Amino acid sequence: MTAVSHPLIEVENLSKSFGPVHALRQMQLRGFAGKVHALMGENGAGKSTLMKLLSGVYRPDTGSIRLNGAAVAFGHPRDAQKAGISTIFQEFSLLPNLSVAENLFLGRERENGRKLGSTEIHRRAAAALASLDLPIDPRRRVGALSVGHQQMVEIAKGVLADASVFIFDEPTAALATHEVDTLFKLIWRLTAAGKVVFYISHRLSEIFALCDDITIMKDGRFVRCVATGETTVDDVIQGMVGRPIEELFEPRAETLGASLLKAEGLAGDGLPSPLFLDIREGEIVGIAGLEGQGQQELMRLVAGFDRAQRGSLTLGGKNIEGHSARRRMATGLGFVPESRKDDGLFLSLDIGANMATADIARRRLFSWLPDFGARVGEVMRQLAVKAPDAKTPVVDLSGGNQQKVVLGRWLLAGARVLLCEEPTRGVDVGAKREIYRQLRQFAGEGRAILVTSRELPELIGLCDRLLVIRDGRIVAEMQARGASEDALLRAALPAMEEDEA
Repeated sequence: MTAVSHPLIEVENLSKSFGPVHALRQMQLRGFAGKVHALMGENGAGKSTLMKLLSGVYRPDTGSIRLNGAAVAFGHPRDAQKAGISTIFQEFSLLPNLSVAENLFLGRERENGRKLGSTEIHRRAAAALASLDLPIDPRRRVGALSVGHQQMVEIAKGVLADASVFIFDEPTAALATHEVDTLFKLIWRLTAAGKVVFYISHRLSEIFALCDDITIMKDGRFVRCVATGETTVDDVIQGMVGRPIEELFEPRAETLGASLLKAEGLAGDGLPSPLFLDIREGEIVGIAGLEGQGQQELMRLVAGFDRAQRGSLTLGGKNIEGHSARRRMATGLGFVPESRKDDGLFLSLDIGANMATADIARRRLFSWLPDFGARVGEVMRQLAVKAPDAKTPVVDLSGGNQQKVVLGRWLLAGARVLLCEEPTRGVDVGAKREIYRQLRQFAGEGRAILVTSRELPELIGLCDRLLVIRDGRIVAEMQARGASEDALLRAALPAMEEDEA
């Protein structure tokens, strides 16, 4: 849909302070009908504050918001919703014990002075879901839905309320690949109907695949707005952090030490093809491939969560195959899972307790942890964890700082090899640079890392050597220096191999 010449929503000189902290300063933003507009910036750049001003959670100190050319002011989120602004936050506002239809009409049970009956509510809910091509039963309890379907219900609420502006805050953080595809189709359906979509994500691949325009923010200020087709990933990152993408990564290792982690013919139920690996001291090795080609199975087989059927695995020359995951940790094998919140962190505990878990796991029950507080404090300083102290609940941290806590756990435990899945998933560019620096420093101390990532530029910039996995088999190997996304994709795609045959 061709955008009209005037913005549907416009922000001018919007500012917001919290005490002495200036969260937003004279911010500018324009959203046009039929466009997906990305908001990009590091954590702390002011994106969330801006979205909460637009959705009525906060009131601005100065500046204006104009909707369809008219100035608007929101004293409550309900005011923004009535004006036509729908916000889908990472934490949904659904009531899990109610049905889909009841959630869609919550607070809207009366119309023109009469109460809507349950039959009419379910009929209208079914029609709204059908209009979005969503195969969701309106009578089903929301708590029984997948995260992706819950998100679709949130979007349907906005459609039912006839919203003209939709705000998505990290919408794919907890979605499976097929759910991401469904979300993108739904967003395109919204823009085709003349809606404005503001999209916040740290995933640059999503931004460039989905969005028409990008507004870049830094330190609470507007940097610039560019058409996605007229910019590059490097330009966007430089606008956010003030440095080109190449400078996000540390220099690669010049020399490598002896073999540290070695797998010979290792195979299991989830990875039946024999695996051969030889990772040396000081080396970072990346596993590249299309989604679901065996990356996760490989990492869990090496970590000891899945049992091997045959083959051998040695760490520092000592056989660890047959050892439990806990015994492998005690030997020096660390594991950073893809999902921090589900598998990597104890969200009810503080930073110190989370960091201590691996060190405790390799010791005898009730054994004493020498200088524990000082050691945790040192690791926090080393990783630049942004928190007052080790007693800070880990649930209160940003995604980047939570990831640093998981890394800190293995520094504290003295791991020699780190198995790292998606090391920067859901973290901003500034935190990515800090994590890259720490991973390179870890390897530079004579240790080694095996890493998976969906982001090919990340693997190329971070690693020394790259392995390509396809159908559970390592099908290609190349040095990261000089590697290209094209070369990795050619190795990862079966069609390429068949064409060349």
